[in-house]
Amino acid sequence: MPQTEKEKNAVVITGTSTGIGHATALLLDRSGYRVFAGVRSKQDRDKLCGEGSERLCPLILDITNQAQIDAAAALVSEQLGPPQGLGGLINNAGICEPGPLEFMALDRLRRQIEVNLIGQVAVIQAFMPLIRKGRGRIINVGSATGRFALPMLGAYVASKCGLEGLSDALRRELRGWRIPVSVIEPGTVETAMWDKTPDSPEGLPHGRIEDKEHIYDELTQAVRELMQQGRRVAVEPEVLAQVIKKALEARRPKARYRRGPGSHMALIGSRLPELLTDWVIEKILRKQLPTKWMGW
Repeated sequence: MPQTEKEKNAVVITGTSTGIGHATALLLDRSGYRVFAGVRSKQDRDKLCGEGSERLCPLILDITNQAQIDAAAALVSEQLGPPQGLGGLINNAGICEPGPLEFMALDRLRRQIEVNLIGQVAVIQAFMPLIRKGRGRIINVGSATGRFALPMLGAYVASKCGLEGLSDALRRELRGWRIPVSVIEPGTVETAMWDKTPDSPEGLPHGRIEDKEHIYDELTQAVRELMQQGRRVAVEPEVLAQVIKKALEARRPKARYRRGPGSHMALIGSRLPELLTDWVIEKILRKQLPTKWMGW
């Protein structure tokens, strides 16, 4: 049965308090979509309500909290009514836990995977009945690092690599129902993570490092300098919001959309011989340091 215009206009977006998710929620709201926007606090909910139209409905949604996920899915279903489903589910929520894998606390590693991978699956499972009903589509926001790993970001890279593979498997599983699954692979984007405090677990490039021996100090500094340089050419979240809108509206959506500095270079780098990419990364990082020795 063909989807009605009303059904096409209902979307759920996670992680809309700041950054890409926030920009996407407002863009789709202005474009006439009925947006259900996941936020983690009442303060963010109130702020989003003040910025959007009456169509924009913020949801308190921590994607690691199954009770909140189930409540959000029930609320969306109630708001849409029995005949209507979702035109799209945009999984954008995520965090970054930086640091050397040798010393990373396992609770931080688990938290990284729980939010960026398991939480995505939990949301997909909860909203799939509405996606099926609305003949909608799924859009997962990944990262260029999901294809090209950088040191000190191992936990984050693992979660985004996992999301890449998960999205491929899901796309093939849902192919028989003509439910598209796309991955957005941003490069460097200007988001609130740059403004996290030094002791914040999500703070990239300022996240806490559990290296009591300080043996990774120089490498840590090199990566931080590289990330700060990337910020100078970072695109605004609104640019990625436009890409997500394109994936949402495309008659034949692509499996992957890349945008932002470094996104296409990451793809190229992932296809080069490993020894060559390791050498290039080392050369780039050494340039960020006043000394030539990094402990490698």
